[in-house]
Amino acid sequence: MPSATTSALFTPIKIGQHLLKHRVVLPPMTRMRADDHGNPTEQYAEYYKQRATPGGLLLTEATAISPSAGAFPHTAGIYTNDQIAAWKKVTDAVHEKGGIIFVQIWHGGRASFSFLLPDNQSTVSASDIAIEGNSPFGAPYEKPRALEVEEIKSIIQDFVQAAKNAIAAGFDGVEIHGANGFLVDQFINTSSNKRTDQYGGSIENRTRFALEVVDATTKAIGDDKTAIRLSPWGGFHDMKDDTALATWSYITEQLEKKHPHLAYLHFIEARSDPMTDTPTELKEGEKTETLDPFRALWSGPFISAGNYTYDMKSVFDRAESSPNNLVAIGRAFIANPDLVERLRNNWKLNPYDRATFYTSGPEGYTDYPFYDAKN
Repeated sequence: MPSATTSALFTPIKIGQHLLKHRVVLPPMTRMRADDHGNPTEQYAEYYKQRATPGGLLLTEATAISPSAGAFPHTAGIYTNDQIAAWKKVTDAVHEKGGIIFVQIWHGGRASFSFLLPDNQSTVSASDIAIEGNSPFGAPYEKPRALEVEEIKSIIQDFVQAAKNAIAAGFDGVEIHGANGFLVDQFINTSSNKRTDQYGGSIENRTRFALEVVDATTKAIGDDKTAIRLSPWGGFHDMKDDTALATWSYITEQLEKKHPHLAYLHFIEARSDPMTDTPTELKEGEKTETLDPFRALWSGPFISAGNYTYDMKSVFDRAESSPNNLVAIGRAFIANPDLVERLRNNWKLNPYDRATFYTSGPEGYTDYPFYDAKN
């Protein structure tokens, strides 16, 4: 691997209004440590502060835009005054160390569960198609209700209000969660969207919701404080699109045309599954999908995520091969709060413990050790 003095991974790049000092990013990762009311706890501030570096970018776990957004127990929200105040402690802690922090805002859609929603209301999606198989709770996923057009418009405004709340909480910007089989992604993919109105059918219609969320959010807080995460070829939560290359190329082209000054675009690498410990293997005769077509269509900062924990050399290689690329590293950043310095100095990494990813308390959250040459 190249040394820190020569590696593109440790060269500056501008994100929105901020000049980053390196390109190692903490990606959004659900940790389920919020209290019963969706408030970030005191542990949150410690967790993100540990991983903050001067001029480094942190992205929070997916954060609900409304009480009806779902999607998992003890995930945080950003729709009440108490939640805003609790997040302010997190952003203050990160800023004290010179870090930059964006909050990922989301709606779970059909990936949520009625018992988590007000009055046990039905889950919702683009169409009334359930995720196949059992949920992490052991029971089958529920069949969602297809959203009415007016409800779609209302959810767009929930994204807008969440973005405004994020700025009030001291965040440097927001990342719209348009990936991993959650609501925005459910509209994009042909497997989950069988609508026949202006939000279904053609690529233009299936991507309309995602692009309208971006339009409304940028109008509210500015392009340079807005970003979006996308997952072409992603199979998580039973996603599949019949025209993936064309679909996400269209999204990227529209963003380049209408919002070229977004803070960044964030894409998940193909064959990346957050619930397993190995990349998805290619079947015989299959080709490896690449994010390169989307990189070629976008002139601004581009974050790629997925599978980098397994090969640190690939982190350096990606930064070298793509001048505007940042690299988000998940599992290794959970286990190594000082990951940036470990990469900079080629220090050995702590192994991660999947059993503590979604538990409560400090174990596997704030108790991973910093590097000590004596150990």
